[in-house]
Amino acid sequence: MSEQAFAVWITGLPASGKSTITSFVKNLLEERGVDAAVLESDVLRKVFSENPHYGEPDREAFYRSMIWIGVLLTRHGVPVIFDATANRRSYRNAARQQIARFVEVFVDVPLEVCIERDPKGIYRRAAEGTASDVPVVQARYEPPENPDLAIDGIHENPLDAARRIVAALIEKGWLK
Repeated sequence: MSEQAFAVWITGLPASGKSTITSFVKNLLEERGVDAAVLESDVLRKVFSENPHYGEPDREAFYRSMIWIGVLLTRHGVPVIFDATANRRSYRNAARQQIARFVEVFVDVPLEVCIERDPKGIYRRAAEGTASDVPVVQARYEPPENPDLAIDGIHENPLDAARRIVAALIEKGWLK
């Protein structure tokens, strides 16, 4: 079996820029010959369920499954990027406990800015009452207490943020 690969969990509020940063990290890793698997929560929810639900028991089951996939991939030498809000610290901490080479990245953007961005209309639907359990609106979001890396999602360019993530992986000795 290969040496365990690393995992990067990019968390932040919906519309904070996680997916954009993830895309840049993926590209930068590919330039170095590293093929990382992106575990994107919206995509996986549709794979796991035709009609996904977002209540707390559903989220717990979803994140257990997502983490299991990440653990399995890293144990087989595949680097993983989790692109997921994961509104509870316990979800991200569970991944940290199971994946030795783990980096948590917090994309810090105020709710007001996320509401203005809202590319998927999640906040609009929450305001209309057609979406429930939206993190920080109807469900609690627990930001990381001590992220390995914090990104200023307003003032920091997403490419520069991705470069900092890759630099952190190099500094840890997990990437050449």
